[in-house]
Formats: sequence, C-alpha cells, structure tokens
Amino acid sequence: MECLPAITGALADGISVNVTLVFSVARHREVMAAFFTGLEQASANGYDVARIASVASFFVSRVDTEVDKRLEAIGTEKALALRGQAAVANARLAYAAYQQEFGTQRWAQLKQAGARPQRPLWASTGVKNPAYPDTKYVTELIAPGVVNTMPENTLLALADHGTVPGDQVSGTAEAAQRTFDELAEVGIDLDDVFIASWTELGETVAGQLAKVAPNSGN
Repeated sequence: MECLPAITGALADGISVNVTLVFSVARHREVMAAFFTGLEQASANGYDVARIASVASFFVSRVDTEVDKRLEAIGTEKALALRGQAAVANARLAYAAYQQEFGTQRWAQLKQAGARPQRPLWASTGVKNPAYPDTKYVTELIAPGVVNTMPENTLLALADHGTVPGDQVSGTAEAAQRTFDELAEVGIDLDDVFIASWTELGETVAGQLAKVAPNSGN
C-alpha cells in the first residue's frame, strides 16, 4: 500500500505521475482516490493543477494468460468457452469505474480549478496467444480518453489490417460483470489471478534487470 501515499505526495508537490502495474478494478479505484487527494493537496499548496498530468496503467493481456491457463486446467466445456474473455472484461469494468469516479462532485470541483483527468492507459496489449486476433486488445478496448501503449508488432498489425470501430467500452460494464460471474462459477479466483499476474511481471522485470546489470548486487 506504500505506493498510494507516494502517488498522492508526488502530485501534491506538483509532479506528474504514471501509476503502473494496476491489475484489478479495486486497485484502480484506490489509485483514482489517491489522484484526487493529490490534486486537492497540490491546489492547496499553490500549484497550478492544470499543469499536472497522470495516467493509470492498467495491464490487460497478462490477465488472459493467467486465466486461460487456469480454465484449461479446469477443462470443462463451460470453462474452455470462457477463454480470452477475462482481460477485456476486466478493462471494461475499470473504465466503468473511471467514468463513475470522474462523474462525481469531487472531480467537478477539481475540473473547475483546471485539473485534467487521470487517463486510463491500457498496458500489456500485445496478444500472447496466437489463436486470438493480433489487434484484440486494441480494437475491443477503444474508448474516449484512453491511452493504449501498443508494442511495435501490435502497432504494425493495427496499421496493416486493424479497424477502429468507435467506442467499444462505454455501456459494457453489465456484460463484463456477467463474464466475471461466470468465471467465478467455474472456479476462477480473480483476486488470486491479479496477484499471480503482478508477481509474474515483477519476476520478469527483475530477471531483465539482472541480465543488464549482473554485478549490481556485488
């Protein structure tokens, strides 16, 4: 939980913040609350909140990687039919939370002072399962105000054969929640999935750092 006060503290000092490694909707709500508090404190400290920017980096494809592995281990017809649905549903629920939080009176007061919203940023949008469309986590997650940090291969795929069908996220929260309910019914513990995805990514980063700085611990 140490990161939440750090987010607030940096913003309160007028420092723009990229909050990364967000996997769950609950965590996203905590991040947005820390953002609001930071901007309120920044304003009280005399900073121009219009000059402060922030994004909340919400990780996408890694959720499908972990959930699909568990669905395949369960192996029932119902479980297998849910493959490839968790990540998009999770991101769509996160966007619904964003719309809700930035529709409050608390945000309206900050906006009146010139504040800019903390934009959702879809991270980890490269497709890891070749059975899925290579632009899946782009075209299915188009929404107003969102950033998508596509890896190069995904960007090239989108430029070559991708489509931009307009907003694919607003108004989808109810269907996304049904997907989550169905995942729970077949035995998927989504809280544990988020922890596993976060841990795996941390191990990957640590491994890469060890390769480029093998003697850093000596």
